[in-house]
Amino acid sequence: MSVRDPYDVLGISKSASQDDIRKAYRKLAKKYHPDLNPDDKKAEEEFKAVNQANDLLSDPEKRARFDRGEIDAAGQERHPGFGGGSGGFNDFGGAGGFRHAGGAGGFTEEDLSDLFGGMFGGGARARRSGPRKGADRSYTLKVSFLDAVNGGKSRITLPEGSTLNVTIPPGIEDGKVLRLRGKGAPGVQGGPDGDALITVTVMPNPTYTREGNDLRENLDVDLKTAVLGGPIMVPTPTGTVKMNVPAGSDTGTVLRLRGKGVQAHGSRPAGNLYVTLQVKIGKADEALQEFLKTWKPADEK
Repeated sequence: MSVRDPYDVLGISKSASQDDIRKAYRKLAKKYHPDLNPDDKKAEEEFKAVNQANDLLSDPEKRARFDRGEIDAAGQERHPGFGGGSGGFNDFGGAGGFRHAGGAGGFTEEDLSDLFGGMFGGGARARRSGPRKGADRSYTLKVSFLDAVNGGKSRITLPEGSTLNVTIPPGIEDGKVLRLRGKGAPGVQGGPDGDALITVTVMPNPTYTREGNDLRENLDVDLKTAVLGGPIMVPTPTGTVKMNVPAGSDTGTVLRLRGKGVQAHGSRPAGNLYVTLQVKIGKADEALQEFLKTWKPADEK
């Protein structure tokens, strides 16, 4: 089969610039690439012709020799005695593969990656590497203090409007990252999807502070209970419970409620809740006032 005129193959004039040649080649190579035209022999032949034409015209020296009639469209010498091998064109490596020309007019691997990148999810380099995992995607999630202590459920709304349901394990700490496998970007060439990486921000709570797996809170207690002792109701992260205040308790007395701190998770046991009493006198009635007028502490008697 005769070799076609390279200018006709690329659809350009003989006065075309190197930039014109480059643009025409990129357009036609993409159009006839075998990956986009599987089992299409005609497209395969066109793809080879496009590359052969580009191989010749993108090399200024070969192009000039062709224009002068010294070599033909296949790059072969037209006159005996010139040594037909030196000016020959590069062979094609298999069905659809090719070796592009080197030198100033040739195309680098980066050019090809840029050319085909949109079609193959990463270009020639990605095609050779095979299936790849999709990229991970990062998100942030604000979690209430009680959900961080007890565990819970939350939901993230993604930029495109879809949502991700997130399970919050008991004891999650501020700044920790939760990984939702397969909820990131789609995989490349059949590879697994990436993961969603969720950075947790735990919101403060007006009642509790956290120390590891233990919690602390301050609790007001009236004077009578502090002096005589008795039961009081204590708010905890899992609900209100009754606690007994020993007689003679003072401000700063710390009482412990076992298992009422950060809830158990896996092999980790539940933490404790430490309650610091704050004695509040309130408004003293007349009887208390009269008693205090005549009362003297034992160490003053």
